Amino acid sequence: MLGKSKKFINDNAVITFLSTLVPDFTDNLKYAVVAGAVAGGGLTVIANAPNPAGQSILKKYFENGVSPAGLFKAAIVPTLIVWLCYLIFG
Repeated sequence: MLGKSKKFINDNAVITFLSTLVPDFTDNLKYAVVAGAVAGGGLTVIANAPNPAGQSILKKYFENGVSPAGLFKAAIVPTLIVWLCYLIFG
């Protein structure tokens, strides 16, 4: 149960929602929270890598099994692209 509670507290959607409740939170700070949540969401796959059900579904697509390091390598480039888009165009 503690693990589920910890995951809930760190959920990007919850953090984004809670930031809307902060009094006098500027638009720039709200934007920063959303940009961080979107960019960080790309790395969520790393948090789910140990999931046995997910591994059993995905294992046929990986030669040597599901590798957290491999998932990280695959997720970091799209995550950085989204982060840069928010940084440049925001």
